[in-house]
Amino acid sequence: MGELTDKIGSGILDQSEIDQLLSAAAVESRPPLIRADGKRIGENEEVRVEAYDFRNPAFLTEVELRRLRILHEDFIRYLAARLAMFLRMECSLKMARLHTQSYAKFTEGLASPSHICLFKMDPLVGVGLLDVNPRLALTFVDRLLGGRGHSVKAERYLTEIEVSLLEDVLKIILEEWCSQWKEDKELHHAIIGHESNGRFLQTSPRDSIVLALAIEVSFGDCSEQIQIGLPYYTIEPLVKALQTRRQKDTAPVAAPAKAEWRDVYEHVQLPVRTEWTLPDMPLREIASLRVGDLLEVPLGIIDQTRILLNGIPKFVGTVGLEGQQVAVKLNRKLTEADQNRS
Repeated sequence: MGELTDKIGSGILDQSEIDQLLSAAAVESRPPLIRADGKRIGENEEVRVEAYDFRNPAFLTEVELRRLRILHEDFIRYLAARLAMFLRMECSLKMARLHTQSYAKFTEGLASPSHICLFKMDPLVGVGLLDVNPRLALTFVDRLLGGRGHSVKAERYLTEIEVSLLEDVLKIILEEWCSQWKEDKELHHAIIGHESNGRFLQTSPRDSIVLALAIEVSFGDCSEQIQIGLPYYTIEPLVKALQTRRQKDTAPVAAPAKAEWRDVYEHVQLPVRTEWTLPDMPLREIASLRVGDLLEVPLGIIDQTRILLNGIPKFVGTVGLEGQQVAVKLNRKLTEADQNRS
C-alpha cells in the first residue's frame, strides 16, 4: 500500500493498480451486512445485493404471477367468445398487462371521466373495481340498443339508463371471472355501486396492494381498455388455493406397496374362530338352556358363517364336513363397512 501511495504522489498509475485501489476502497466503504439468521457476513465474502422498492412491494412471486397470467389469459379468451355471442358482433380481447401496484397508484391512473363499477365476490372480503373507458361503454350501449357498434366519439359521463344497460355486459365479465376459480371456490358476484372518478374512491387503504389487469378491447372501430383491480387481501385465499393445487399436481404419486410374504410369518400363531348370528331369545329361555337342548336356527345360517382372525371378522363362508373334520369354505371377504357393523 505504501508503494501505491508513492505512485499516487508521483501521478503515475497503471490499470491494475487503479483496479486494486478501487477494490480496496469498496471493501473499506461497504457497510456491515447481516444475514436473516443474525450472523454477520464476512468482509471477503461475496454478496449479491438487489434493489427493493418498499413503496411498491411485490406480494406475488414470479411463479404465482405466471400462473395467474395463464389463468387470466383463459379468462380473456372465454370472455371474448361470450361478449361476441351476447352483442352479436365480433369482439377481440387481448391482455395488455397484469401486475401489482398500490391502491393509490391504481386509482390515480384511472381516466377522468370514466365508468367504474364497484363489486364484491362472496365469500371473499373486500371490494373490487372494474373500470370501462366511457367511449367503449357508450359503444356497448349503442350496440345493445340496436346500433351498428360504431365508436362513439364523445367522452362524457353515462346516464342512469346507460349505466343500467351496461350492467348486463359487466355481469358477464364478473361471472366469467368467477367461473375461472370454480375448482377452488364457488364465487358469487354482486355489483354494489358505480363511480365516475377514481379520486373519490375509498374502498381500500391507499397503501394496500392491488392486482391490476388491463385488457385491450377492439369492438367494431372502437379500441379502448377495460381494467380490473382486486385488492391482494381479496384474492389471497385464491392464490393459496392455487399454490395447494400446484403442489398436489406436482407431488410424486407413491406407488402402493405390494404384499410380500416373509419367512418369519410362517411361525406366527393367529387364533381363528367361526361364529353365527342367532335370533334374539328371552333371557329366561337362555338361562334355562342345558347341554343337549336344541335351538332353532334359520335355514340359510350355514352359508352366513363368519370367520374371525384374532377376534376381527374377516370372511363369510359356509360350514360343512371335510372327511371327519368340520371345515368352512370362504365365500367372500368382509368390507370395512361390514366389519364396523359387526
